[in-house]
Amino acid sequence: MSENQPKIIAILGPTASGKSDLAVWLAKKLDGEVVSADSRQVYRGMDIGTGKVTKKEMAGVPHHLLDVADPKKVFSVDQYQKLAAKAIADILKREKMPIICGGTGFYIDALIDGQVLPAVAPDKKLRATLAKKSVTELFTILKKLDPKRAKTIDPKNPVRLIRAIEIATALGSVPSIKKESKYEVLKIGLNPEPAVLQQRIHLRLIKRLKQGMLAEVKKLHDQGVSWKRLEAFGLEYRYLALFLQGNPPAGGTKPEMLEQLEKEINHYAKRQMTWFKRDKKIKWAKDLEEAKKIFK
Repeated sequence: MSENQPKIIAILGPTASGKSDLAVWLAKKLDGEVVSADSRQVYRGMDIGTGKVTKKEMAGVPHHLLDVADPKKVFSVDQYQKLAAKAIADILKREKMPIICGGTGFYIDALIDGQVLPAVAPDKKLRATLAKKSVTELFTILKKLDPKRAKTIDPKNPVRLIRAIEIATALGSVPSIKKESKYEVLKIGLNPEPAVLQQRIHLRLIKRLKQGMLAEVKKLHDQGVSWKRLEAFGLEYRYLALFLQGNPPAGGTKPEMLEQLEKEINHYAKRQMTWFKRDKKIKWAKDLEEAKKIFK
C-alpha cells in the first residue's frame, strides 16, 4: 500500500445494526462527510422503506449518494462506483474525512477496493427468456452455474439474479474481480447479537409502518413506478407491492404479510454477514458504544 493513498473509513454491517448513527458520530468527531453505500437509498422517493437518514438524524453532517436516481430506472453498481469515487475526491479535496456507510457489500467492495467489474454486455435474448421465469427458478439456475455467488445474492431479487446468470453464462462464473485499491481503508463492522438484531428489525418494521411505509409504496406506484419494478427492489417494497395487489406470498392478511416480511429481512441480514465475513480486515463491534472505543 502506498503512503500517498488517501485515508478513508468504511462503516458496514447488516441492516438495523446502527451504522448511520455511528457514521454521524464519527463524522462529527473527525470532521468528516458520509458517502452512502446502499443500493436502494440512491433512489428518490424511497425514504421510509430504505431507512434513509433524515435531516434531523444527519445532525448537520453532509451525506452523499442519496436521492441520485429515478426509481423507474435501474441504477447500476458501475454508476455508483463512479459517482461515489467523485464524491470521495471532492471530500478529500476539502480536507475532510470520507466515511462510507452502508450495508450493500457489492457497492462497498466496488468502491473502496476499486474492483474492476466484468465487462459483460447485456444479452437481450437471454434476459427475455429469464424474465419469464420465477425467482425460485432463477435462483436454481444460478446455483448450478455459480454456487459461490448464489450464497451472497438476494434470492428474491430478479434483477440481480438475471444479471448474475448473464455474467456466469458469459464467463463461466462471476469471476474473482480484479482489485486496484486507491485508498487506505479502516473498516468498522457493526454486528449485534442475533437476538438483539432480530428485536431491532422487529421494532424498526413497526416504526416504519407507523411512519407511512405502505403509503410510500402506493405513492411510488401512482408516480409511475410499476409493480414489477417495486417488487424488484426486494424486501419491504416487494412485500408491500404484492400486498397492495392482493398477490401471494403477501396477499393474505396484513399481519401474515408482515410476519413473512420480517422473516425475509432477517434472512437478508444473514446474507449480508455472509458477504462481509469474507473480509478479514474488518474490525467488528457489537454496538455503537463498543465501536466508539476504537477511536478513543
